[in-house]
Amino acid sequence: MRPRFLLGAVVVAVPLALALLGPLFAGEPGPRGMSFAPGDGHLLGTDFVGRDVWHQVLHGGRPVVVTALAATALAYAVALPLGLLAALTHRRTLEELLMRPLDVLLAVPSLLLILLVAAVFEPGAGGLALLVAVVNIPDAARIVRAAAAQAAARPAVEALRMQGESWWRMAVGHVARSTLGTLAADAGVRLTGVLHLVATAAFLGVGVAPDAADWAVMVDRNRTGLAVQAWAVVVPALLIVALTTGSNLLFDAALDKRGTERGRQP
Repeated sequence: MRPRFLLGAVVVAVPLALALLGPLFAGEPGPRGMSFAPGDGHLLGTDFVGRDVWHQVLHGGRPVVVTALAATALAYAVALPLGLLAALTHRRTLEELLMRPLDVLLAVPSLLLILLVAAVFEPGAGGLALLVAVVNIPDAARIVRAAAAQAAARPAVEALRMQGESWWRMAVGHVARSTLGTLAADAGVRLTGVLHLVATAAFLGVGVAPDAADWAVMVDRNRTGLAVQAWAVVVPALLIVALTTGSNLLFDAALDKRGTERGRQP
């Protein structure tokens, strides 16, 4: 096992385990104490309203992880067919019709677009996942299109086309399969960016309640007591950093291993 893969697995294991399994072991919240009180029967002290920080940490990871994974999956669910269709079509008008609106959306800063929509509507966790997915679709679709266009130019695809194979078999059976390495690399980087964007939006109060058990919200709401009770800010912040860094290391190591194995093939 490569050291980088092992390091990524170790780094991401703690926040991922807390996010997925934490609510199962959190139990009932205890009585509230004084705001930003270190100790006093609480493992990590209390937060800005006197709640147990460790209890909030156990509950605060699942919204971040689930929202980020849902947003990434939704983005690719739309970007993949759009990119494949744009790359394999021989109709220039259809390609322009598919890609040019995405270019307009790509020109708008992601966080600004999310804040503008949130100023009109009040998205919940599902709405935040949808917004993050929408701002990631243009870039993901362009990457899919570029990778698919390169694969579609190979002689094997031309041979399939001359044999009268269906568009579906060419797109899914050959072109999409040939782009898996590129898409996996993009998925690792994109998931890291999505985690950052979800955490930033939650930090700004988009898609979550002001007192929600969410790691990003905890950083925002407890920063006023950083000098008094640092655990309420440091622990959730470190967990977010570990989650994004570990995910990127895992994808990077997996792709490096895939590239090495390909290089050894005769």
